[in-house]
Order: sequence, then structure tokens, then C-alpha cells
Amino acid sequence: MRVALFVTCVNDAVYPSTGVATVRILERLGVEVDFPADQTCCGQPPYNTGYRRETEPLVRRTVRAFEEYAYVVTPSGSCAAMVRHHYASFGDRAAALAPRTYELSEFLVDVLGVTDVGAYFPYTVTYHPSCHGLRALGLGTGPRRLLDAVKGLDLRELPGAEECCGFGGTFAVKNPDVSAAMGRDKVRHALSTGADVLCGADNSCLMHLGGILRREGAPLRTLHLAEILASTEEEPWRE
Repeated sequence: MRVALFVTCVNDAVYPSTGVATVRILERLGVEVDFPADQTCCGQPPYNTGYRRETEPLVRRTVRAFEEYAYVVTPSGSCAAMVRHHYASFGDRAAALAPRTYELSEFLVDVLGVTDVGAYFPYTVTYHPSCHGLRALGLGTGPRRLLDAVKGLDLRELPGAEECCGFGGTFAVKNPDVSAAMGRDKVRHALSTGADVLCGADNSCLMHLGGILRREGAPLRTLHLAEILASTEEEPWRE
């Protein structure tokens, strides 16, 4: 099977290790991964802010970059949701990309039919389901099933898991006080679990929560699901 990696802006600019981890997981499972170099922003930030016309060239470029692929895999629920739920309004070519775009965990569980990817991660983890993954994509139990299958991992329930972390893309810019308050609530709940790692499938949420944790000097680090699943006994994750 051959897929295209849609790495997303945040991962490309700030969290490249998540993109590398995604490739490692897929190749371990026998998937051939291409990286179309023409890819750029999917257009979600301007679209969510109301700038539809400015979004159109980004949509066209994304469609061109991935048009030849039967599967497009991204380690981002929010970007997958943008393509799946909003690209149809930009015409038939854009609409055709929507059903071929998958968030990483749903590709692993729903397309490949895999929950045990051979991972090893001997830490205590709590999982935050992002709003786009939970509500827009309906990822359900997939990410937790993947974490449950990781050797050595102790998964702890996050109180108020379904509550928004407060990032919300440009919401955090327009409503910083509310956003920060919501983030502090999420961090408080995460710390109450006693976990070593706060895991999520969207680095935008983890960037928001990680900033709060660092400012508070809290003994908890954030880490993308892909980096946990990429870790093995032979090649373990290292800080």
C-alpha cells in the first residue's frame, strides 16, 4: 500500500519529530510513504477566521499535491477535519480529496485494521482527545485502543477528557483569557492523574497545554500519539 504523508504546518515548523514518527510507524507496518513536496497549509486558519477567498489558493494547492493518492494520512485531527468537512464547498476536485484523507489513528485502526503497532513506552500516560478528533472525525476509542496495546504503557483516565482544552485555533488569539482559563482546567485535570505524559493526536492542542505546563513548572510533559507509537524496545523514545 502506498500513502501520502500530509505533515501539516504545525508539525513541519514546530514538531518535525511527529512527522518522522508517523513515517516510522507506517513503514513498520509495510506501508510505502511518499511526501509530496508541494504541500503547504490546508487553509484551516484563514477559513476558520472567515477569510474564505484567501483560503481558496491553499485548497487548490493542497488538492494538486495529493490528487494522485488513494490515501492521505495526517497526524492531525484538525487538518483532517478541515479537508473532510469543508473542502467540498470548494468544488468537485476538492471534494474528491475528502474521503481519501485520514487522521493517523483512524487510518491505523479503520483502514489497516491494526491496534498493536509493536510499540514500547514504559511510562504513565493520560490521553486528551482533541475536539476535532472527538467531534468532527468521531475517532471514538481508536486512539485509546492503540495506547492500550503499547507494551509497558500505563494508561490513566483523564477527568473531563471531552472538555475543550481552549486552544481552538484562532479562538486562542481572539479570546486569550478564556482560552488560558480552559487550558489551566485541562492541565489541572491532567496533573491529577499523576501521569508522566499528557498525550494527544493534535500538536496544536499539545502546544497550548505544554506552554501552560512550562509556565507553571509542572512535572508533566506533552507528547503526540505518533511519537509514543513509534517507540520500540529496539529504538525507544528519548527526551
